[in-house]
Amino acid sequence: MMEQFRFLILLISFNGLVIKSPLYAQSTTDFEKVDCLNEEIICLDKIQRVFDWSKQHASKLYLEVERTKKFPRSVGKGLREIRDWTSGFLPGIYWLLYEYNGDDDLREKAAFLTALLEEEKNNTVDHDIGFRIYSSYGRGFHLLNDSEYKQVIIDAANSAIERYNPKVKAIQSWESNLKRDWKFPVIIDNLMNLELLFAATEITGDSIYYDIAVQHVYTTKKYHYRSDFSTSHVVDFDPETGFFRKRDWNNGHSNIDETTWSRGQSWGLYGFTMAYRFTENQEFLKQAENIGQFLLNHPNMPQDFIPYWDYSYDGPSDTRDSSAAAILASGLLELSQYSQDHGEWFFQSAVKILNNLQTASYMAEPNTNHHFLLKRATGNFMRNSEIDGPLIYADYYFLEAMMRYAKQTNQFDAKTRHF
Repeated sequence: MMEQFRFLILLISFNGLVIKSPLYAQSTTDFEKVDCLNEEIICLDKIQRVFDWSKQHASKLYLEVERTKKFPRSVGKGLREIRDWTSGFLPGIYWLLYEYNGDDDLREKAAFLTALLEEEKNNTVDHDIGFRIYSSYGRGFHLLNDSEYKQVIIDAANSAIERYNPKVKAIQSWESNLKRDWKFPVIIDNLMNLELLFAATEITGDSIYYDIAVQHVYTTKKYHYRSDFSTSHVVDFDPETGFFRKRDWNNGHSNIDETTWSRGQSWGLYGFTMAYRFTENQEFLKQAENIGQFLLNHPNMPQDFIPYWDYSYDGPSDTRDSSAAAILASGLLELSQYSQDHGEWFFQSAVKILNNLQTASYMAEPNTNHHFLLKRATGNFMRNSEIDGPLIYADYYFLEAMMRYAKQTNQFDAKTRHF
């Protein structure tokens, strides 16, 4: 089926950047004629169904936030205070729904949820300010160009860089921990929070945020990654000297030498790809490509491309992590725009993931699954936390990936919202 489509290049603007996007169809009409069972594409009806079901699920979660001023995270951990690292994802879902539908009611609800997080712009106790603020205020600013949102982003970036250590050349993720023998722990997830810093430089013209983000990416590349392009979850440093101390785990398998925690691998691919978007640094692009090849060729990658909770675990559990799959799909879609050698492979792999996430095994109909869209996500298997259930960030990155797909295949016009 793919041979009937011709490869096009579309220039699209995102966050002030002009980037190349591969298109695999000439128009919306092409997709309307394609059988929705074709695994090489995602037809318009499927895209619309995802956004419609997400809207129905999110509307029930919104009522809980409106009532409690707390944010949904999972079934196991329920509603959480705004300081939880996941609090920005429901606002982000609402901004994605508004971007897709253009419904003023969705915009108003997104703004209400986002406003609840404003005080988090001053949070300096961990690295997750990027997750909280950029998933909410960042998305809102991208759509509305609101001056108040802009200031929150700048304030949050200033808070984030307070955790930067120029000797380590990285942002500290968590506080030191005597029990775990951590002095300056840095986790792979931290790459994701750098988008806040890159955006702050774009907004202000001040390179301090960009320079810190770039140094952090280099440090992650040097110390987190093994020769096969897998990553450990935690790396600890000496804050006085900047010296590397050890690799460790907090998620994924507890075997430090072998653990290949699936969501952490997805964070890495997504993070290096995002870093390339802002810097055009070929080292970052090559790292992302190598991670992509490592994961897609991994002998323990399931046939449906929905990863197990850890690629290296050889025990009896077949527990999947749909959040790792959603993050991977979103990252691969962006990476496909930049990779000259593997772009189509990365694109088609993302399509396979997204099609499989839409099956009944993983996507929940409205009024089921405690009002989350995706099933079978895993928070932390080894700690028996949030296993094989819904997670709010799985829904967020799934919706983001579907939006990216719709844009890359010319099935979405942000100006007219014409499909």
